[in-house]
Amino acid sequence: MKRIGFSWALAALLALPLSAQAEMKIGFVNSDRLMKDAAPAVRAQKKLEKEFEKREQDLQKLAKQMQGMQEALEKNSVTMSDTERRNAEREFNDLNRDFQRKQREFREDLNQRRNEELAAVIERANKAIKVIAEAEKYDIIFQDAVYASPRIDITDKVIKALADAPAANAK
Repeated sequence: MKRIGFSWALAALLALPLSAQAEMKIGFVNSDRLMKDAAPAVRAQKKLEKEFEKREQDLQKLAKQMQGMQEALEKNSVTMSDTERRNAEREFNDLNRDFQRKQREFREDLNQRRNEELAAVIERANKAIKVIAEAEKYDIIFQDAVYASPRIDITDKVIKALADAPAANAK
């Protein structure tokens, strides 16, 4: 969908008379860099790490427990009775199912929260871009491009504007 919009914008630019194109002021923002380097994005990432740290540690403990059970089962299965081996395998399989369920829930919750946090960062970034565009009289600012000259790259300005803006919901 973004490519279609970009294609239309490019077609519109090319259709303009050369005199109008020469007067246009075009900017570019590197979205990937913005989401990696901007202060609100960094804060959001740290917030998510802190929020999900305990659950991730619990999953790691469960994985180690499963690994220990599997090693013990492989090591001792020859000397175990059929009943003991079946019980140990059943216990391992139950733990494995529990681990997979918790891991899936963890990923789903993390993705949902990441999307929420990123949406807030994107909203703030778009506001900052609009303020810069209006203040510096840009005609158009692109966020995705195959190539953009460093001359029109305003990513640093946006990152600085986001750093200078008061932190919304910062904890």
